[in-house]
Amino acid sequence: MNFMRKVYARRDFLKSGLLAVPIFSLQSSPLNGGVNRPSSEYGPKIKISLNAFSFNSELRKHLAGESGGLSLFDVLDYCARIGFDAIDPTGYYFPGYPERPDRTYINKFKRHAHRLGLGISGTGIRTDFANSDRAVRQAGLELTKLWVDVASDMGAPVLRVFAGNQPKDVDWETAAGWVVDSLAKCAEYGKQAGVIIAVQNHAHMIKTADQTINILDRVNSDWVGLVADTGSFITENPYDDIARVIPYAVNWQLKDLLSSRQGGPIDVKRFTRLLIEKNYRGYVPIEALPGPEGREKFNPSKQVATLYSQFRKAITELS
Repeated sequence: MNFMRKVYARRDFLKSGLLAVPIFSLQSSPLNGGVNRPSSEYGPKIKISLNAFSFNSELRKHLAGESGGLSLFDVLDYCARIGFDAIDPTGYYFPGYPERPDRTYINKFKRHAHRLGLGISGTGIRTDFANSDRAVRQAGLELTKLWVDVASDMGAPVLRVFAGNQPKDVDWETAAGWVVDSLAKCAEYGKQAGVIIAVQNHAHMIKTADQTINILDRVNSDWVGLVADTGSFITENPYDDIARVIPYAVNWQLKDLLSSRQGGPIDVKRFTRLLIEKNYRGYVPIEALPGPEGREKFNPSKQVATLYSQFRKAITELS
């Protein structure tokens, strides 16, 4: 009996102690202080993912039944061998795209990723929300909804979309208005499924940090963010643009080459320093692309491994 009294007394003490903790200490400032701005409270946390587009040719060969191809499962195995934390399996490489993949396939993919200790950092589709044809924009919205459900089934927190190309006979502001309207509608659907819609700056409608921030601020939703593409800022100093959009980034494409105007390989250490200074927390998928020498000499397995090693080393040294 004395023992039970002690147990109850301890339970009551713990309950009273927990209840005495001020609510604000358990519910600190929101993680997003605005449009997807991360908190600086916890410091940086960078997890490296692989964007499957690095193996675009090999994955397409597999889908076409050609020799020399790789499946998404092969790429998962590659990620595990190299040491990646996650994978971004672009939607194009699922059988039947743009239609919804078979649920059995999705579940098999999820299970294999889990067995290998890999997260799924996001997935992506093609959309053209800047198109002057309302039907094209509506088709993009419907495709986004379909793949929001796929992303949710996979456990992917982010779905990547494109703003599209600015029509030649339409000014930027008008086209941007269509993009903003489309992203806002996508966000409402993504919110219901718990999937963030992330527009990628892809050197089409969105070429600069100013254009990126303009669109995201106008959408003004916690369920819309940026896939920050380091190789697609068409400016004199892409690093300045990269630094400015970090607070909006919910995912990345760290490419081994900068924009065509700047040219040359990216300074991985300089990029990593920017992430750490801005306390970025989350996945950073990397993407290797053919260089000036052309696709014939492009070895994605080797180039991805090199970029991964540079990035991992920079994180270790700067953290």
